Amino acid sequence: MLMVFFRHGAVALLAIGAAVLVIAGLAGAARLSPIEIILGAALFYLVEYAMHRFAFHAPPLRWAWLRKMQHRLHYDHHVEPSRLDLLFLPLWFLAPNLLVTAVLVALVLGVQAVPSVMLGVMLAILHYEWVHYVAHIPYSPRTRVGRWMKQYHLRHHFISEKEWFGVSNPSLDFVFGTFRDPKTAQRSATTRKLHS
Repeated sequence: MLMVFFRHGAVALLAIGAAVLVIAGLAGAARLSPIEIILGAALFYLVEYAMHRFAFHAPPLRWAWLRKMQHRLHYDHHVEPSRLDLLFLPLWFLAPNLLVTAVLVALVLGVQAVPSVMLGVMLAILHYEWVHYVAHIPYSPRTRVGRWMKQYHLRHHFISEKEWFGVSNPSLDFVFGTFRDPKTAQRSATTRKLHS
């Protein structure tokens, strides 16, 4: 299961990048700050929710190449939620976003904050990819929290795509009102076909 996880998307490169940053920090080649690492993770969880809700579920765009990107990044994942090749963030999407994030961190917080914040971002993305992977494979997590997170995400795919946008972290669903009790949630007919 773990080997399959590292074979998809940019997961292996993220793990290598995070390991390099940790080693650089331990060797004294980069300054790692726990507060900045937490800030990076928090930044990712905010972006995860916002991208999922407002970009990945956006109506089809006018330009064919952008519509094709929308399908690969998310629409097709709703059509075939168990296809692993549609599950993970592709490198062509993730790498430029990491680069833009690093540049923005350097501009806002200074170059010295980049290793810590980016380590937090990368660890949070790895967490996101793992939770998302476990949610979509035939595996029952061992912990109660793991099982709850799996069910939490699957509600987004099988009850309503208009709710439960936090894949790896449900907190922003509570903040922004997209959390629903599954017993009272209105079932959607378009969970598999976004914007049909």
